[in-house]
Amino acid sequence: MPLNNERPASTSSGEDHGSDGESSSKRCDSMMSTSDLDCSRESFTSDCSSKHCTPSSSPPKVLTLDEVMESARDLFHLSLAHEITVNGNFHMEPASIPQDSIWKLVRDNVHKAFWDILASELNDDPPEYGQAIRLLEEIREILLSFLNPGANRMRTQIMEVLDMDLIRQQADNDAVDIQGLASYVITTMGKLCAPVRNEEIKKLRESTDNIVALFREIFRVLDLMKADLVNFTIENLRPVLQTQSVEYERAKFQSILDKTPSALDHTTSWIKSALEELLSATVSTEQTTGQGKQQRAMPGPFQILNTAFVGILTWDNERSPLPETLVTDEGRLREIQWQLQRCQAVNEVLLIVCSTIGGPIQGLPSLSDRLKRMTSVLLDGMHSPNFNLEKALEGVSAQICCELNKSLTERSYPALTPELQATLRGQICSITQKDNPIRTLVEDRVQQYFMALICDPKPKVKLEQVPAGLTAIKPELALMGSKFISLVNYNRTVYGPFYASIIRKLMFSDSTPAASPPQDTAHESVTSN
Repeated sequence: MPLNNERPASTSSGEDHGSDGESSSKRCDSMMSTSDLDCSRESFTSDCSSKHCTPSSSPPKVLTLDEVMESARDLFHLSLAHEITVNGNFHMEPASIPQDSIWKLVRDNVHKAFWDILASELNDDPPEYGQAIRLLEEIREILLSFLNPGANRMRTQIMEVLDMDLIRQQADNDAVDIQGLASYVITTMGKLCAPVRNEEIKKLRESTDNIVALFREIFRVLDLMKADLVNFTIENLRPVLQTQSVEYERAKFQSILDKTPSALDHTTSWIKSALEELLSATVSTEQTTGQGKQQRAMPGPFQILNTAFVGILTWDNERSPLPETLVTDEGRLREIQWQLQRCQAVNEVLLIVCSTIGGPIQGLPSLSDRLKRMTSVLLDGMHSPNFNLEKALEGVSAQICCELNKSLTERSYPALTPELQATLRGQICSITQKDNPIRTLVEDRVQQYFMALICDPKPKVKLEQVPAGLTAIKPELALMGSKFISLVNYNRTVYGPFYASIIRKLMFSDSTPAASPPQDTAHESVTSN
């Protein structure tokens, strides 16, 4: 049937990404064995000889179309396996086409033409069964694809009832019982479908439509059953993938790297930026303390990698592409970025309110919660390019002034003066400026919080230990921290050998700024991490 075999579309929405944080964290923790962690850590101080542990350094070459296509397939398989492994809500469903799209208009017209031809052939005198037989043959193949390897009796029965040679002979003699064959197909579908499709099968059995409409509905339900089978396979495959995911993803990425030597260019730039940031900070510190003449030590490998991972929280996707090793988690990382961006803005607003108004609103958790919810709602979607943050903050400040006046009046305090309201409004709107002291303070402390989580061998203990000034967003930070640490730990376990090779080259290459080699820095960072 033309255009009826659209590939199922994966369903992994932002809600899925957000809802499976804790379960994903548990799965990733269980998948990262001690040996995997040891392998990725020891690789910083020892050369890995196996092919999958060290990225190859082939000279630039021109890729053929076949190599590009093969790399694309490897990347698709890598992304699919990763999504199945870390996202417990991942499933497939038949592709949905936007109602007003040209593609839907074309598809509907082609389908209508196909079914009109079928109706015309069956209404001929004598009827023409060529199109109907081809449909039955396709249905037979779909039904056979649903069977387990050991279902020989059902397979034999389907082949006997839907015997195409026999049906063609019957068609030549105008003796085909199309309605009877359709009834058998529906009965067989009822035996093979998931329980969730029982209602659809019941509707097919009770259908009083003509045979063309019935065939059309049969194919619609078969598409749903195919998606069910894919999802059932995914559920059965997930435990196997979870036990083998680290080695599988590492081997797949190495396969991509073998065909595309430039597949680590963005990752190398990302890690190099972290190294340069640490060296720049070291120089600034030495100049401040007057130790510039002394030879400075190179940052440790885990310090470099931890700094790189924390930098992902403020990564600008428009300026620089995401590192290749993080592409499979791009959606989850962006979701964390967006949530963190909004939470920081909410916290900045609440700090300004508390510092401006002071005593009259101290010790009122219910008021603080109301202001927090209200601000969060008004700033929803602030990551969008079309979002006008300054205008939204004006609305936030106006609503906050109204809420504060209401609360103060209820407790016999004087309402805010126009001057104080104007001051509060101006301070809230000023957080759009990057050098705003409140904004800088909150962003720095959020960075400190995530850095502490990454550096700690038992980060779950520190999830609730937020720095001073971030108490208002403590639950949100803990949730985002859990998700982020889960992604980082799993990513470091899979790609640790590749990171080790890159860092070794950056630390000891001639292009690196002059610095003394660390005194057993790698060993110390491994034992302390």
